[in-house]
Amino acid sequence: MSKKILIIAFMVASFAAAAQSNKEDVDFIQSIYGKEKKAVVAQFIQLEGAQKDAFWKLYDEYEVKRKELGHQRVALLERYAKNYSTLDDATTDKITKDMLSLGAKTDKLIHTYYGKMKKASTVKAAAQFVQIEAYLLSQVRTAIFESIPIIDELK
Repeated sequence: MSKKILIIAFMVASFAAAAQSNKEDVDFIQSIYGKEKKAVVAQFIQLEGAQKDAFWKLYDEYEVKRKELGHQRVALLERYAKNYSTLDDATTDKITKDMLSLGAKTDKLIHTYYGKMKKASTVKAAAQFVQIEAYLLSQVRTAIFESIPIIDELK
C-alpha cells in the first residue's frame, strides 16, 4: 500500500501495548491512528463534488462509532489481563462471548456503512472503504493477539 500503512501498523502495535493504559492515552493513540488512517483512505478513494462530501461525512460518522468499539475492545483486553491468572470457566466464557460479540458489532458497523456509502457516493468507493477497513482491522487483530498470551500459556 504505502509508507503510511507502515506508520499505521506501528501505531496498531502501540495501541495493543497501551491496552492497559489510561483513557487519555487510548484517546490520544486513537486520534493519531484515525488521522493517519483517514489519510490512507483518502489516497485510494478519489471522489469529487457532492459524492466526495457525502462519503467523508459518512466516514467521519463511522469513525466515531469505530472508536467507541475500540474503547470497548480496550476494556475487554484490560478485563482479560486483570483476570488472566485466575480465569475460571464462567469468566473465560463471558470474555470469549464478549470478544465474539464485539467482532460481530464491528463487522455489522462496516456492513452498515458500506450500504450507506454506496448509496451516497459510489459502489467502488464503498468497496474500497471495506477493503481498507478489513485490511487494517486484520492488522489490529493480529497485533492484539500477538501481544497477549493464550489462556493458560503462562502457567
